[in-house]
Amino acid sequence: MIDFSVYFYAMEHHEPTLHKSFSLSKRFENYLGEFVYGGIDGSVTTFAVVAGAVGAGLDSAIIIILGFANLLADGLSMSIGAYLSAKTQQDSYEKHKKIEYWEVDNLPEKEREEIEEIYAAKGFEGELLQQVVDTITADRDRWVSVMMKEELNMVEEERSPFWIGFSTYVSFILIGLLPLLLYVWDYFSELQLDLFLWTSVLTGIGFLCIGILKAKVTQSKMLKSIAETLLLGAIAAVVAYFVGDILEQLIS
Repeated sequence: MIDFSVYFYAMEHHEPTLHKSFSLSKRFENYLGEFVYGGIDGSVTTFAVVAGAVGAGLDSAIIIILGFANLLADGLSMSIGAYLSAKTQQDSYEKHKKIEYWEVDNLPEKEREEIEEIYAAKGFEGELLQQVVDTITADRDRWVSVMMKEELNMVEEERSPFWIGFSTYVSFILIGLLPLLLYVWDYFSELQLDLFLWTSVLTGIGFLCIGILKAKVTQSKMLKSIAETLLLGAIAAVVAYFVGDILEQLIS
């Protein structure tokens, strides 16, 4: 008889075991996706606010006020949304998991038939199919785990909702600060620079870095990822600049 117990044990416990051995850098990689998308949103929206204010001819003090208001409020909103999304996903998983445990305990024959149907659809048949079903249903936790994955297509989110939200907020603030740095500096000590030009360059460097990280997260080509991020930021800035310019002309 073929013993599938080792296979199913590995299927259920492989990822948690790996998670326990993660180094600090590996743990950071777990939240890299949130860091990237928080950074993209932070840099794009803040740069758009700056571009719109410049287009409207506003001075540095107003740009700083508008920029930081967007940075802090929008960043908090985005991080709360990321937290609630992850928390909702976890709660939904736990709710359906309890239902599956109840069904396994109270409707075992029906649940066994469902396991047979699932693996028959995968190409298992005859004695081999029965060995697979027997192995899965021999362990209650394994049985429920397989039902969650195969029947409901639900995978447990082991990452912390708090750290998902926190990573999003930190990256939003850090990367979103770039379009404001020169204006803050200029406010305290006047710079003999074209502020918007050099802000665009500094923000472009931020887009470049985020594009590199995005390529790692999405496993896409680096140049394509960088180009997409730069293009996104440029479009948002151009639109905001001309909207600000048009509104300034209409109002004045």
